[in-house]
Amino acid sequence: MGKGFFHVPTAINEPVKAYAPGSPEREAVSKQYKEYFNGSVDVPMYIGNEEVRTGNTRNMTPPHDHQHVVGQYHIGDKSHAEKAIANALEARKAWAQMPWEQRAAIFLRAAELIAGPYRAKINAATMIAQSKTIHQAEIDAACELIDFLRFNVEYMSDIYDEQPNSDEGIWNRVEYRPLEGFVYAITPFNFTAIAANLPASAAMMGNVVVWKPSDSQIFSAKVIVDVFKEAGVPDGVINVIYGDPVEITDVVLASPDFAGIHFTGSTYVFKELWKKIGENIHTYKTYPRIVGETGGKDFIIAHPSANPKQVATGISRGAFEFQGQKCSAASRVYLPKSLAEETLNYVKEDIASFKMGSPEDMSNFITAVIHEGSFDKLAKYIDQAKADADAEIIAGGNYDKSKGYFVEPTVILTTNPKYTTMETELFGPVVTVYVYEDADWAETLQLVDGTSEYALTGAVFSTDRYAIAEATKALENCAGNFYVNDKPTGAVVGQQPFGGARASGTNDKAGSAQNLLRWVSPRLIKETFVSPTDYRYPFLG
Repeated sequence: MGKGFFHVPTAINEPVKAYAPGSPEREAVSKQYKEYFNGSVDVPMYIGNEEVRTGNTRNMTPPHDHQHVVGQYHIGDKSHAEKAIANALEARKAWAQMPWEQRAAIFLRAAELIAGPYRAKINAATMIAQSKTIHQAEIDAACELIDFLRFNVEYMSDIYDEQPNSDEGIWNRVEYRPLEGFVYAITPFNFTAIAANLPASAAMMGNVVVWKPSDSQIFSAKVIVDVFKEAGVPDGVINVIYGDPVEITDVVLASPDFAGIHFTGSTYVFKELWKKIGENIHTYKTYPRIVGETGGKDFIIAHPSANPKQVATGISRGAFEFQGQKCSAASRVYLPKSLAEETLNYVKEDIASFKMGSPEDMSNFITAVIHEGSFDKLAKYIDQAKADADAEIIAGGNYDKSKGYFVEPTVILTTNPKYTTMETELFGPVVTVYVYEDADWAETLQLVDGTSEYALTGAVFSTDRYAIAEATKALENCAGNFYVNDKPTGAVVGQQPFGGARASGTNDKAGSAQNLLRWVSPRLIKETFVSPTDYRYPFLG
């Protein structure tokens, strides 16, 4: 047991490397990309101290070259979920008692491994598995993940430092216990950092985890596992399983020791999980913590005073970086009539300059969407817009899946503010624009607030401070992260805690102490130094 009031290193955001032509980091990631792309990795499940290979495998293929196989992963079943739970609960006996500074050291070491020897590996794996450009991989898989680990350690120490007042003759103290049981982490394909943070944030607070990554992210999830193992995360603390999501989840949610879920994914799935937890509530030893970040139908609204070029850049970056596959991506835009033509002309110029193709070619700004299901969904909505009288495609609109799942960045202009693509989350490089009369600014704010079931991110562009203040108030419930004169994407750990409400999730703000507090169960200890020996109070005389 450590002796001392320990102060962790001050967290700072990891600098984003430029990957300019000829730079050492560009050469390193290009070399690693080729090695991974031309290799073949066999990815097991990780249960306790075992690497489990079932022989029931699926291929891993890059979305931008879907006939090319870079490896395989092994599928588990009900028995593996049960084994993962058992191993987690066994590991909890020691892990929950581990001094907090020892847990901190493990995850700080993980951050340094990613910043150094694993940087090219985790970026190259993300480029291959999720078709991210090197810039998008760097800000996600390297920098954001490093930031999550460093800042969460600092937040953890701040939480432990928060203590109650003590009166004369007594000492009040709070210990922040891990949850009683295990945490289930379900992670998405689109952010390697989120895939690592969901199990790691719970584990950092002394919890044990059963982690099910997205099938489309397992290649880069393997690198996360390698980092955690080298950093010293003990066997059984984070157990990794793949397989049928319903089968695995049914086993997990039936366990009396299920203590919480950390989820990022679709709104429908999260609601079904919540429903299932409710149906099983009498099974559990404790009320489970339910933490989820789900969908978004994120907006940009421009005031007539806005700068058209700035709005256009916000659209081009906010809607099309990583092919619009961010929960925070701009997907509906409201432009005043006086600025619409100029703004949209700038957007068209931007799109015309975009290069599309493999992320290995670092001059490409756009790559492929994640899989055929996503491609087909986007193609359907694009075709519908081409046929509908109240919609017009003014940029893009083409798609091709012969080699990779490529969808052109597409702009739909609609005369109907409730057109389907103004309301439906598409999760792709498609943005829909509605033009409003300048005089209808206030009414359009109400339209923005009332159009979508989601409330994740949104942005207002204006040079009029009264308009900014009006929008900030009118839109207070429809965006958990609200941006003024900036695109609605790119939250930075320690600067913009991330999360939304309504159908966008529980708004527990990843990248802040608020999220970590969900993974502890505080215990108040009151100690009286000299105990009374007479029950009588003075009022009795």
